[in-house]
Amino acid sequence: MGVYVCHCGTNIAGMVDVEAVVKAALEFPDVAVATEYKFMCSGVGQEIIEKDIRDLKLTRLVVAACSPHMHESTFRAVSARAGMDPYMLGMCNIREHNSWITDDKLAATKKAKALLSAAVFRVRRQRPLDPVSVDINPATLVVGGGIAGIHAALEIADAGHKVYLVEKEPSIGGHMSQLDKTFPTLDCSACILTPKMFSAGRHPNITLMTYSEVISVKGFIGNYEVQVRRKPGFVKTELCTGCGSCQQICPKKVVDTVYEAGLGYRKAVYSPFAQAVPKFPVIDAENCLYFKTGKCMMCEKTCPANAIDFNQREKFLDLKVGNIILATGYNLFDARTIPQYGYGRYPNVFTSLEFERMLSSSGPTGGRVVLRDGETRPGSVGIIHCVGSRDKNYHEYCSKVCCMYSLKFAHLIMEKTGAEVYNFYIDMRTPGKQYEEFYHRLQNEGARFIRGRAAAVMDTPFSKAEEDKLIVQVEDTLLGRQRRIAVDMVILSPALEPRADSREVGRVFGLGCDASGFFTELHPKLAPVSTMTDGIYVAGTCQGPKDIPETVAQAGAAAAHVLSVIARGKVELEPFKAFIEKGSCSGCRICNGICPYNAISFLENEKVPEINAALCKGCGTCVAACPSQTITAGHFTSDQIMAEIEGILLDVKQESNESSTTVKGGKS
Repeated sequence: MGVYVCHCGTNIAGMVDVEAVVKAALEFPDVAVATEYKFMCSGVGQEIIEKDIRDLKLTRLVVAACSPHMHESTFRAVSARAGMDPYMLGMCNIREHNSWITDDKLAATKKAKALLSAAVFRVRRQRPLDPVSVDINPATLVVGGGIAGIHAALEIADAGHKVYLVEKEPSIGGHMSQLDKTFPTLDCSACILTPKMFSAGRHPNITLMTYSEVISVKGFIGNYEVQVRRKPGFVKTELCTGCGSCQQICPKKVVDTVYEAGLGYRKAVYSPFAQAVPKFPVIDAENCLYFKTGKCMMCEKTCPANAIDFNQREKFLDLKVGNIILATGYNLFDARTIPQYGYGRYPNVFTSLEFERMLSSSGPTGGRVVLRDGETRPGSVGIIHCVGSRDKNYHEYCSKVCCMYSLKFAHLIMEKTGAEVYNFYIDMRTPGKQYEEFYHRLQNEGARFIRGRAAAVMDTPFSKAEEDKLIVQVEDTLLGRQRRIAVDMVILSPALEPRADSREVGRVFGLGCDASGFFTELHPKLAPVSTMTDGIYVAGTCQGPKDIPETVAQAGAAAAHVLSVIARGKVELEPFKAFIEKGSCSGCRICNGICPYNAISFLENEKVPEINAALCKGCGTCVAACPSQTITAGHFTSDQIMAEIEGILLDVKQESNESSTTVKGGKS
């Protein structure tokens, strides 16, 4: 066995006496060589290990370094290149589990020796394992039809592979379709997005499934079985021409709380917006007069293509795909949660999304910036940043886009109305390309910036100048005093937050969520689009707040991962699977009911369970539950675990003996 201890620069060596650990390793059984190096994962460090394997004919390795999540695959590859079984490797984490969590160098060194002893004893009991190889279905499922989902789908489809793009709304486009202009270049959002929407809708390799949602996912990387529920739109898409006559004739108007953010209206039969893809309208059964009263049917009577079908029912479609990309997007923080800002009480307090729709030429005001009465132009506007962001009472994280779209609003307000604009900010965060320059541009254009979190928005005047105004109460931290700023309109910049159903969606796809509810990536730096479930990737704001360029980059990265897997044709799964000694099994079926991955089936003819190695994740739930102890987890057998414990106890015993010898010798 070879033992290799990494300094990790000073991350480990700054707290652990590496030389003492190496010296102790040479006393452990079967250790032929023990070596230290500053960066064992570097090219030189890997060459040291490879040379020792070949020259000393090593059959087992222990690397004492960082977390196996970081570099276990690195050292497995080293072992394989040198001709050694890569599963005869043990990683001993003396960084995250040791040097990073103490200031006591003696204790850190002692614990490093104990952890290394445990690893050595365990690796002596490890057995060769054979990885499971599975074929890859080249079809891919993309969930979410915003800019992230559209971009990922087009990247994969353009490479010649089948893509199913599932979107729960009647049209793809997501939040980006609601925007007027994008920062910092102020180019038209629709001009950027609409061509990509059209390409996705017409691409021969993309099957577009709008008004649909995924309800179940089974299987494993390369072989996922997905069930999709398609809601009835009550329109025969094979006949509909998208002429719009049904929308014109429909007598029922409802407030559009989705696309128009509550500022405009739509009919009970509707397309979300003019450039919607697909172009076919849907009937909102909750508001349709026919479904509520059994009467009307004006749309059916006037449709020239006879495309209205009130008898449609929801459909369930079964798909088989090899990889899945989640791009389910975000929700906007509910500004009513902070009542002191007056949203919902004062008519002229708007959210950022409402104001986006107001700015749009296709929006409810035709692009005019007006007060809630629909006519009066504001002479002064206050924009409050970080509404629900950077606040321990709501969301502690920064939403990343609020500063920039608030600056965009300031520019467009001054351009359209000449109004005086106040930005109330905590810190101005403009880290992107040309973002700081855009901030300087707004300063030169005359926008006013008041540093300090706004305390409240009120309508109580203290003077005649404040009558019929909204007053923003704020502490100006640059001037060091309280201020009252009277404005005609207030725009709130709410936080981006996870979708309300993110945890339920995570359970369907086998993903975890962080404390805020965003999907958890495999590694925040080295694997930001991968997840703990092989073959499932995340892209865009479902993983965390980000702007459009970052979203598109992440969507491209997720697509690249998928294409890499498809190109291989096969993929090897980790061999750490459970297996059953069928001769000792009583057939109690306890394991069948508790497996979280549905990897265990029951063979009726043999009256024993069987484990699907491709589905099994080696979690050990069945091992712990088996009353007859006939299930064993590969790489985590009982004798390996007991050997690991023996290694720790041996080191403790040695420490105890050394202490006893010191006392007998009469030394203090």
